Amino acid sequence: MRATDRPMTLIDIALMHQAVQLDPVLASISDFIDEHDEIVERVRKDLVRGLKNPDTGRPGLTAPQVLRSMLLMRIKNWDLRELRERIADGYSLRQFSCFYSDDVPQHYAFNRSFNRLTPETVKIVNDAVVQAAVELGLEDGAKLRVDTTVVDTDIHHPTDNTLLWDGVRVVTRLVRRLAEALGKRCIKGFHNRQRSAKRRMYEIQRMTSRQRAEQQTETYRALIEIAEEVVATAKTALDTTKDLRGKTITDAMKIDAIRDEIAYYCGLGEQVIDQSRRRVLDGKQVPNEEKIFSIFETHTDLIKRGKVRTPVECGHKVFLAESGVGLITQYEVLKGNPADEVHVVPSLKNHRRAFHRAPKLYAGDRGFDSERNVKACERNSVETICIPQRGGCKTPERRAYEKSPPFKKGQKFRAGIEGRISVMLRGRGMKRCRAKGLEHFELFVGVAVLANNLMVLAALLIKRAARRRKPIH
Repeated sequence: MRATDRPMTLIDIALMHQAVQLDPVLASISDFIDEHDEIVERVRKDLVRGLKNPDTGRPGLTAPQVLRSMLLMRIKNWDLRELRERIADGYSLRQFSCFYSDDVPQHYAFNRSFNRLTPETVKIVNDAVVQAAVELGLEDGAKLRVDTTVVDTDIHHPTDNTLLWDGVRVVTRLVRRLAEALGKRCIKGFHNRQRSAKRRMYEIQRMTSRQRAEQQTETYRALIEIAEEVVATAKTALDTTKDLRGKTITDAMKIDAIRDEIAYYCGLGEQVIDQSRRRVLDGKQVPNEEKIFSIFETHTDLIKRGKVRTPVECGHKVFLAESGVGLITQYEVLKGNPADEVHVVPSLKNHRRAFHRAPKLYAGDRGFDSERNVKACERNSVETICIPQRGGCKTPERRAYEKSPPFKKGQKFRAGIEGRISVMLRGRGMKRCRAKGLEHFELFVGVAVLANNLMVLAALLIKRAARRRKPIH
């Protein structure tokens, strides 16, 4: 597949001269990308990564098309199908995404191209955008505010009974596929227990609190036994069919892939069975580090942040650091649920690396408070350390400091990151990641941040241009 640019045709030029204007923000983003070839080149390197002859083969999506389409998808918060339809139907979006008169491929072609990008590349591009803002004089790094949020993975609410049911149905489905690939109606020794497992799963789901206390243990025991039987017989099926091969090389590769999937999900099924037995039957408390919350998104963390509306969240905690003008200068997908206070020192180092100076104002909520962090800010010559004290009795000096005008002003500035997070979650679609796997999760978050930064940068450039055009009276 080739990912190289093609020359413009007369039809493309005619389309560009239609009386259809791009949205000012999109036009500004387009101009910025055109002026920074290194961003497009970084994307192109990811697209041709692993290809022996990237300049031959059928034409694929070019680097500008991939980058601009991916940004458009996050800016408008569209899914892949709507993205494809909108680009195909509109002159202005064809122009922005560099398709012009070309045929727009199907949604899965976009998905394949997007998934070739790496989180590291998106991080480098984000850093380049921040540096461009510094060079253009739009950001000086005088202020920094930090906070964390949670991005959900695409899973159902994890309970032991539904996880056991997931394991039974997935393993059963894969064994059926293996039998079809081998040309058999079924595999001897393996029995379909989906109906009985589903019935017991629903029994547990429909139990009242009193019924759970009296009846759930026996129902769980039956469900666990069914899951154990399915996993054991699936492993036996793998052993009894290990010498069988397909008629062609393609069939053999397909059979091997199915066998690998069965072995993988059997391993996950055993882990779910173990944690269910320990928690429900043995009455033990299983640490979150030893739990699995989805057999499809195994990287999912269970996060408790003390929120009343969402006491439990399933996904990943994300750290964000935002500058004074609204650029997200640092983001990180975290493992587990670390305390907020551990991010202060790394964020100061990152800020100094990006702006060659420490911020005059550092703002965060009380979760970032610690004596170590206050000393780190003082060592970095932060003038206003705007982090409220967490717990304990405040000294008269501390009470007076938190009532001072600079501190109150800093806390008003800090509150702005809450609005930025809300825009990211709802406007840029960062609330729930539909992509599969941790790497694609990090890519998803990175692209949402990139879309936000480019929109902020575009708005600043438009505002500056308007000031320069304003007549002097």
